[in-house]
Amino acid sequence: MTDLPGDFVELLKSVQHKRARTVIDHILEHGQVTTEELKDRYGYNHPPRAARDVREQGIPLATVRVVGADGRRIAAYRFGDPADMRASMLHGRTAFASKLKRALVQQHGSRCHIYRTEFPERELQIDHRVPFGIAGDVAHGLEGVGGYMLLCASANRAKSGAASTARTGKTEVPKPAAPATGRIQRTTATSQPEKSADWT
Repeated sequence: MTDLPGDFVELLKSVQHKRARTVIDHILEHGQVTTEELKDRYGYNHPPRAARDVREQGIPLATVRVVGADGRRIAAYRFGDPADMRASMLHGRTAFASKLKRALVQQHGSRCHIYRTEFPERELQIDHRVPFGIAGDVAHGLEGVGGYMLLCASANRAKSGAASTARTGKTEVPKPAAPATGRIQRTTATSQPEKSADWT
């Protein structure tokens, strides 16, 4: 795409997140990427999540309707106005995440916010309490610690996949993986992980 500002292209190419990188590279080469391509070509069963990964990097995406291979109308993603890019989200992102995680551990302990189970700090991931697509760039600094939570990998996958399973009217919440502490968690077939009221 030759009509994009040079600094915008440089910023696009600086993104390291794998799923976001896939979306960005495809749009750079083809001008857009469809939900059909994200699912069939790249194996992303929930294409809107891949698009959200790009938006969470501060890069604007526009959603348009196109005709799919079977004649049905499907969504496609293109770059939005470069002027809308939140470049600040890419600069100092690693340092910000490190400080934020320490603050969250200090405030809530080294535990998953959804399962209420303790995990080694390195196994916990930072996530927004309110989905980024809804809240936008509200918090940028430790003053925004209340807008974030720590999740184990299982809980983060369940939270990300909730939107897709909601279409079937059935949401499955996976049991949390045992923390790497040398102890084995025992669960029964009927036990369910405790869910936080903040989780939707």
